[in-house]
Amino acid sequence: MTVTGGDRRRLTAVLLGAGTAPEPTELGGRVARGVVVDATDRMLLLAVPGGEERFLLQPGTVFWRGGEVRPRELRPGDDAVVRCSPESRLVAERVWARAARATGVITDRSGDTLSIDPGHGRPPLTVVIPYRSSGRITVRHPRLEPGYVFDAVGVWRDGAVWAVRPATTQPPHPLAAAPRRPPVRRFSPTLSGIATWYDPAWGRSSHTDPRAHVRGAAYPALDRAGHDPACDRGTPCLPLPLLSEGAVLNLRNDCTRASAAVPVTGCASADSRLCDLCPACGGRGAGRIASLTMTAFVALGGRLEDGCFNATMTVHNGEE
Repeated sequence: MTVTGGDRRRLTAVLLGAGTAPEPTELGGRVARGVVVDATDRMLLLAVPGGEERFLLQPGTVFWRGGEVRPRELRPGDDAVVRCSPESRLVAERVWARAARATGVITDRSGDTLSIDPGHGRPPLTVVIPYRSSGRITVRHPRLEPGYVFDAVGVWRDGAVWAVRPATTQPPHPLAAAPRRPPVRRFSPTLSGIATWYDPAWGRSSHTDPRAHVRGAAYPALDRAGHDPACDRGTPCLPLPLLSEGAVLNLRNDCTRASAAVPVTGCASADSRLCDLCPACGGRGAGRIASLTMTAFVALGGRLEDGCFNATMTVHNGEE
């Protein structure tokens, strides 16, 4: 019998009390994702699950497609994520088009093209580093060689990620040479670190693929029992408690103070090997505590082009 996240929450509530297993926060009110049908100076039309949705544009609406662009530079067929105004779902505050991310270990390089292994059973990625982005990328990723970690934000183009800017800083050694961290025996229910994002739909068919609309978090320290062996986690930088899919994290964006109860929906084993800082609002916490889905990251106030935000996590369900 397969145990779902909802089943785990109900069992936890029965055993430990209702307060230990809260229902996840509904994050869909201010975020939409779909495929661009039309874009003018005043209106954006997206194909979304079940139909179409229109958003009014204001002079202050910001558009990103590898850099800030005008609304008419969006193209029909572009995957787009919209964060709506706090005052109205009908008004777009910020729009990202064709946003992509490549996080993992470099397995091959040919000129300006890299092959990346994102880990935990996900398919390999092809990354192109165009000349205009190469200076910014190599400042934080000086060793673009097999075995080194790579993490950059860019746009989808012809099935590859065209890198625009580094998301975090590359460690000074290849992954295989990373110092071993001793296991931590004590866990705190509240931890500070960084939250990143990933796209569970790989930028494809966001108007029809249900994965594009999942609002949850991949977690770096899933319990091996009952999970896919491809979730090949290491000892994380932070003393993270072991959790199962369906556990609930209370995450706070320390930059914007937005917070939500977010369910664990997948594996982020590659993040367990990284001990990096996020430059957003001070860069205080080292180590990754969660990799949010694209829409959850935006709902919590994150900007996709930044790649991360400093966060505080509280574990609700007592699975330590």
